[in-house]
Amino acid sequence: MNSILSNISITVNPKLFVKNPETSDLGKKIIQKSILLIDEIGFENFTFKKLGEQIGSNESSIYRYFESKHKLLLYLSSWYWGWLEYRMVISTTNIPDPMEKLIRAITIVTEKIEDDSTTLHINESILNKIIIAEFTKTLLTKEVDEENKEGFFLVYKRVINRIIDIIQEVNPDYAFAKSLASSIVEGSLHQHFLKDHLKTITNCNENNSPTQFYVDLVQKILNK
Repeated sequence: MNSILSNISITVNPKLFVKNPETSDLGKKIIQKSILLIDEIGFENFTFKKLGEQIGSNESSIYRYFESKHKLLLYLSSWYWGWLEYRMVISTTNIPDPMEKLIRAITIVTEKIEDDSTTLHINESILNKIIIAEFTKTLLTKEVDEENKEGFFLVYKRVINRIIDIIQEVNPDYAFAKSLASSIVEGSLHQHFLKDHLKTITNCNENNSPTQFYVDLVQKILNK
């Protein structure tokens, strides 16, 4: 899969950036170091001034790429969901059995992420930790409706819609395909968070992964 992904460019809504960070070494450095810094200190404490110190540049150079740290987080989130979508498409293509296809799709969006060596400036494993901890901050804002109209969550919704389509293949009569698909994608982030921080209120641990939980759930729901 890595050899295929190395030839693919993840497309991000151009309204999320002032200048595409993928077009310059500085832009890629901004992405690389922002991921590491957000993981280290959290999004609340993250500032462009601190990022500038990490990359050896002033914060005004970062504003040439992103108008705010919120837009940067939206960019990172959109890139992440786009990367997952490509992996999902590759994993589920030419799989004739709908349930097997669904299990593969669920695995892609719920499994523990390992770094993809084909994207040198983006550590997907660390980015996954950021999405688990910070993704809701992109959604739970007063501006969510306007940003949705701007298409900022299009890739995220597209990932969910792909799972909806497969659920309907498995069981066309199931009335809650949309709710189930969105619960799998969003709920898996929450289960990973609980597994790492609030262990007493989840069954997910080193032996029972969120992937196992959601595969078990959909098999029992859709095979009725």
